Amino acid sequence: MPVAQPARADSSVHRGATAAIACGRRHSLAVLADGAVAATGANNAGECAVLGWRDVVAVAAGNVHPARNTGRSHSLGLRADGTVLATGWDDDDQCQVADWRDVVAVTAGWRRSIGLRSDGRVLAAGRTADGACDVATWRDVTAVSAGDWHTVGVRADGTAVATGLNRFGACSVQDWHDLVDIAAGYLHTVGLRADGTVVAAGRGDAGACEVSGWRDVVAVAAGSHHTVAVTAGGCVLAVGANEHGQCEVSGWRDVVAVAAGAAHTLALCADGTVLSAGDGARGQRDVDGWRGPSS
Repeated sequence: MPVAQPARADSSVHRGATAAIACGRRHSLAVLADGAVAATGANNAGECAVLGWRDVVAVAAGNVHPARNTGRSHSLGLRADGTVLATGWDDDDQCQVADWRDVVAVTAGWRRSIGLRSDGRVLAAGRTADGACDVATWRDVTAVSAGDWHTVGVRADGTAVATGLNRFGACSVQDWHDLVDIAAGYLHTVGLRADGTVVAAGRGDAGACEVSGWRDVVAVAAGSHHTVAVTAGGCVLAVGANEHGQCEVSGWRDVVAVAAGAAHTLALCADGTVLSAGDGARGQRDVDGWRGPSS
């Protein structure tokens, strides 16, 4: 699948076009040029068991903030025919997606899977506590993102919808407008506007919400405590927690997509190569030699 730059001021679904890479807390995924999927990192729950997946056009990795009692995860793969594959941790039925159809984008949170259908409706499977799966009434949605405890979306009119835990204001996005994409992290949310500027809401004590000065942005991703973005020129911006070097991306060039996990960052370059920064203690940065779709 060719990797396209995200659309500007367009009501069409576009998030799936930039989902050729994904970060969880301790694992990473990528769609390869032939439609297979590569996985690396912790496989305690089978989240890296993607051997045999074919005709995949997008991936998602369940993420959760780094804490001692977290770590198990799951992975999703969106096929070209609109069906969805899942593997890994399934204690809350977050992998029960075999009957999903007409899906054009997938995203994975903590114990939760979200799918965007071609008709603008949203599907959910997994943990229902905190209301993060309460998306059945959403309509005309063009982009979705699942954080740890909240789910957010963009409507065709450029406004935002959100559900789930709002203790720190991560769901306080009702006044946002002119959006083309959105990303949910641990306790913060980032929105990309059609003019290339970025807005943020939620907990920003690590600096993950310091995006007001960003310009000419075409893609965004939210990790647990950091935020990354791609500019129209193919450079990468990053703010927030950097204790593992997950924000050390200033030298990256020719990037078309980014993904942010608990404490690591991935980028897909125009030539299909994959870059990484941040925590690699469980092998989640072992992406040398991966070749994704080239732009």
